[in-house]
Amino acid sequence: MSKLNRRRFLKGVGAAAVALPHVITSSALGAEGRPPASDRITMGGVGMGGQGSGDLRGFMGDKRVQVLAVCDVKHGALAGCKNSVNGRYKNQDCKGYLDYRELIARDDIDAIVCGTPDHWHAQVTIDAMKSGKDIYCEKPLSLTIREGRKMVEAARRFGRVFSCGSQRVIGDYGHLAKAANSGRYGKVLVAHANPGGPPRHCHLPGVPIPPNTIEWDMWLGPAPWAPYNPFRCGRAYGLGGKGFRTWYDYSGGMMTDWGGHKFGGAMHGLKLDHTGPTDVLYPDGKDVKMLTYVFKNGMKLVHGGGQKYICEGGEAKPIRGETVPPGLRWYEDGANYPIRDLANCIITRKRPFRDVEFAHRTATICHLGNICYMLKRSLKWDPDKEEFIGDAEAQKLIDRPRRGPWQI
Repeated sequence: MSKLNRRRFLKGVGAAAVALPHVITSSALGAEGRPPASDRITMGGVGMGGQGSGDLRGFMGDKRVQVLAVCDVKHGALAGCKNSVNGRYKNQDCKGYLDYRELIARDDIDAIVCGTPDHWHAQVTIDAMKSGKDIYCEKPLSLTIREGRKMVEAARRFGRVFSCGSQRVIGDYGHLAKAANSGRYGKVLVAHANPGGPPRHCHLPGVPIPPNTIEWDMWLGPAPWAPYNPFRCGRAYGLGGKGFRTWYDYSGGMMTDWGGHKFGGAMHGLKLDHTGPTDVLYPDGKDVKMLTYVFKNGMKLVHGGGQKYICEGGEAKPIRGETVPPGLRWYEDGANYPIRDLANCIITRKRPFRDVEFAHRTATICHLGNICYMLKRSLKWDPDKEEFIGDAEAQKLIDRPRRGPWQI
């Protein structure tokens, strides 16, 4: 008996003693090529106001998946996503929650999509893993280096499949990784990536909260308390001051947001996304023109200069239709996108292409860069111990205090 079948069978024994359905629908039996309900991966979505809702739509496009619940602290986003799910399935079965803890407490849900702002990623996913859920978490994985390591540890401790939604690692930059590792240009020396800059501190004034719009204290969660302002929690992209990605309390800025894609793609092509640098060199305008990460094997990753690889024989140029070189990680089991890859891995229990460890190492690169820019000096890093060497000031920045009950 499959994992999903056995779990639902054991849960259903007690319910069957109470009542039996009068009608079993064709959908439940798996009409039109859809697996029966007992064989589907059941899913909930947390943080559905932006990319998370797009991810959830992607999962709904996989006939092996059934979305049962959604959660968002913004009332409009919650209602919109719930209606979208029910419209897709042509029923009213999807339940909406303002508090994610109610959703993850459901034992009929196998996995969650986490599309919250960055400062909630660790709390939501670790709590969900403790409740036996597999995870699809949008990039960037974490708000701090320490959070990311705790997410990896929780995934391993609780035996969960955990994929990070860095779709562009292969989708946009996989052709560059194939070219760099093709052997045509010799040894790879340097990768360049330019995701954007770090966040800044927020000093927006408080304004009244419009009725029935947002659970403000819940939106803040583990972040420091601050008065409501729509530009603190806005979805506006970039660092223009009208969205959460601008602000240090909630995000690592574009350095982490696009870094999940661009640094992730560069690390993948360098075959270094299982480790980290030993040095982070601050740009001094002389010998170091752009912030540069140096790895133990001598390879370098540069923040700036476009997206490219420089090899012994020059810049690697892709060839249309090039096959994946031996030794370069790629999707398995016929997956060509992180969403299908996660669904495959929930069934097989394999680790996905963007496994939480790889996502954590990429996020760490982003955080190290932000810390280097903040301190305005070069840093030495131990990628095995994940700590700064001989630098107490920098070491304090690998994590942040968490507010109230929101501890991991």
